[in-house]
Amino acid sequence: MGRPLRIEYPGAFYHVTARGNEQREIYRGRADCERFLDYLASASERYGAVIHVWCLMGNHYHLLMETPEGNLSQVMRHINGAYTNYFNTKRKRAGHLFQGRYKAILVDRDAYALELSRYIHLNPVRAGMSQRPEEHLWSSYRNYIGQKDAPGWLYRGEIMGHFGSDERRYRAFVEDGLAQEGTSPLADALASTILGREEFIREIEKKYLSEKGLSRDLPDLRKIGCRWTVDDILAAVESTLGEDANLGRKVAIHLCHRHSGARLREIGERFGIGESAVSQQSRRLLLRMADDEGLREKVEKVSQKMRAVNV
Repeated sequence: MGRPLRIEYPGAFYHVTARGNEQREIYRGRADCERFLDYLASASERYGAVIHVWCLMGNHYHLLMETPEGNLSQVMRHINGAYTNYFNTKRKRAGHLFQGRYKAILVDRDAYALELSRYIHLNPVRAGMSQRPEEHLWSSYRNYIGQKDAPGWLYRGEIMGHFGSDERRYRAFVEDGLAQEGTSPLADALASTILGREEFIREIEKKYLSEKGLSRDLPDLRKIGCRWTVDDILAAVESTLGEDANLGRKVAIHLCHRHSGARLREIGERFGIGESAVSQQSRRLLLRMADDEGLREKVEKVSQKMRAVNV
């Protein structure tokens, strides 16, 4: 398996998550959670990491984090390495605590930071760990709504700037999400690596990816460098599934959403639907494919045709 693509530069903004090995719990009580937060604090102090949002979820965690020094790998070695050493020493165990490498998605902060903060703070509710986000003790949400003083290493300024630092307005924004379908903005990430508008992705490609080449060890880079256009996808769907216009439309929306790199608004305009409907319809088809082998084969035929075109 190829290693994940890491795009690091000064000022980069990420959504980071890591899961326990074999889905096991990585926090077994208050002391573990507090110690993990200590390592977030020391990552801020020693390596300059800026933590915007955090949430501990039993067998995994979420961070919305900025690296002014362009040193994500160093920051994460400190956080995950130090916590693993603590956890193993405390319990007289050895071996991996986390499941493989951490996952870091580079984020277009102007377009997605606010929505990701809501997604992270609502995670405990979506997972059934609490009925309301403020009931979950191990997230930054209570710091954001004024129920608990924020530690010095938590930077609320960027998110709260959207609300004029009004904690009530931010709380209302998060609670509005409770009534919405629980879709993750991370589903829009390109190659599970970059989440952003088309112009943001192009800029990252130009500045940080153009000289790397399409390495076999970096499959995510190959996906970014060989995106399919909306027009090419529509043509491939028409030639493969032309006899079933209804299915063809659903497949086209799904493939455009997952592979074109076009913005949701652009895809929605092509199909006469809203941005949220693009994500929702794409995910519905993905769920259907999980249980329908025939459907998977049809979608794969379209994908094979697209891959042949882009060789």
